[in-house]
Amino acid sequence: MADEHRPLREIARPFVVGGPSGVSVRDRLKGLTVEDEKVLRAVGAYMGSLASRDFARRVRDGLDHSTDTWAARKRDLTAESSSRWAGSVTASTHDQWGLSRRAQHAHLQSLDAGIRMLRHRLSLPVGEKGSRGRPGGYRSKHEWLHKSRRLAILEDRHEQVRAEREAGKVSVVRGGRRLLNQRHHLSVADKTLAQWRAEWETSRWFLTADGESGKRFGNETIRVTPDGEISIKLPVPLAGLANAKHGRYVLVAKVSFPHRGEEWRDRVTGNRAVAYRIHLDTVSGRWYLDASWTRKNLPVVPLNALRTGGVVGVDMNADHLAAWQLDAHGNPVGAPRRFDYDLTGPAPHRDAQLRHALTRLLHWAKVTGVQALAIEDLDFTDSTTREKHGRRKRFRQLVSGIPTSKLRARLLSMCAEANIGVIAVDPAYTSRWGAEHWQKPLTAIHRKTSRHAAAAVAIGRRALGHRIRRRTAPPRDDQSDRRGHRTVQARPGTRGSEGHCPRVPGPRTRSVRAGHGQNAVDQDAQDRSGRPAEYVQLILSL
Repeated sequence: MADEHRPLREIARPFVVGGPSGVSVRDRLKGLTVEDEKVLRAVGAYMGSLASRDFARRVRDGLDHSTDTWAARKRDLTAESSSRWAGSVTASTHDQWGLSRRAQHAHLQSLDAGIRMLRHRLSLPVGEKGSRGRPGGYRSKHEWLHKSRRLAILEDRHEQVRAEREAGKVSVVRGGRRLLNQRHHLSVADKTLAQWRAEWETSRWFLTADGESGKRFGNETIRVTPDGEISIKLPVPLAGLANAKHGRYVLVAKVSFPHRGEEWRDRVTGNRAVAYRIHLDTVSGRWYLDASWTRKNLPVVPLNALRTGGVVGVDMNADHLAAWQLDAHGNPVGAPRRFDYDLTGPAPHRDAQLRHALTRLLHWAKVTGVQALAIEDLDFTDSTTREKHGRRKRFRQLVSGIPTSKLRARLLSMCAEANIGVIAVDPAYTSRWGAEHWQKPLTAIHRKTSRHAAAAVAIGRRALGHRIRRRTAPPRDDQSDRRGHRTVQARPGTRGSEGHCPRVPGPRTRSVRAGHGQNAVDQDAQDRSGRPAEYVQLILSL
């Protein structure tokens, strides 16, 4: 339980998370001829070289970038390709530069957190134990010396990154820094030089075309008809490879987009903007076409409307999702559910594991009839730093392994299609209070409740507007707490539901002095600050 002398962190109110702003679907290009692949490789390599040059020019502009410099870059690219190809390249360059700036800012924040923690721990005597929530001093003089050197390294790195950010300089590798580093460790990556070279060149291609509403089928550069025919507007130097009018090349392969095909077909039929991207999987040798478009702002269901049918509280963990259904009054219904996933292995495997777990979660949620899922609004920016947890490597790996951002993004997308809302709550004390107030009461002979399932109950109750901690009236015999945990729940509107009640001087009961006993914090203070006339009996489904 939280320390009575330490004030609790302010808890933010739950809010409804908005749905995704865009849609992306994929289909395979089957039956491509040798000539088709030759043209696609030529266009991708040529436009990729232009994209690399344009990005290098954007980096040199730095903070001096303006609409005039953007227009000048686009004019130069138009002369070497076309106006629409140039627009796609410059837009992609602008997005990549902005993403790099945001990553640079996040890196600075991480360095700041590490430097502050190192300075705090170095200022403490060697061997001093830490207080709750704050680590203590280092265990030995050797570790203290090692960390002092690391502090100097981080401070130097922080100064370098800060100077680069103030100058508007970013570091980006087209094709990916991880793939670039594999060039020097081919045996570890289990690749030959030829395989790496093919993957490297493919990753630097540019075969992306932005959509344009009002134009034929929503895209003039890569045009896909409603029946799946694909044609590409070739750049000026490659116009000799065209096999159709107006410098276009028509591929033999056709697409249908089995997933969201009707929605895509409605857009292209109505000449609404659709962006396309063609890419090659060098491992399987397969070509794919991605179609994406933005969605109009979907109406957000009010929070009170989502609460009427209850929620499913979901606790995210490194290897599973713990879920429990709660009714509108905050009472757990039925038994908890666990949805496992394995996040080891390559990225496609991890992504498939997340999709499978979320699919099972949503199927079960639809069967229960709830209108919303309740999740924590987690942010592990400070908790993942090695400076805070020191030797606790397994704990740092556990926290870093929780796929908060990926799981949240995919959950929002899948919930939008299933017409299920998502309520985000403050993660403060959910695991601690869930285990303290709900794990034991929800445990029965035939069912053992885990801490994660109890945390799911706490998350669901906070999303419904109910408090987590069970602050109750005394038992019937006397005013002491000798009978153990109380079993009556006060109304949600009672003040002070998520904080410590102040102690009142003087004798509180016949047998226990004020400030002593099992529950030293005065749990009756809420009765003197506007307690309702009657209480609501808590119904536990065992």
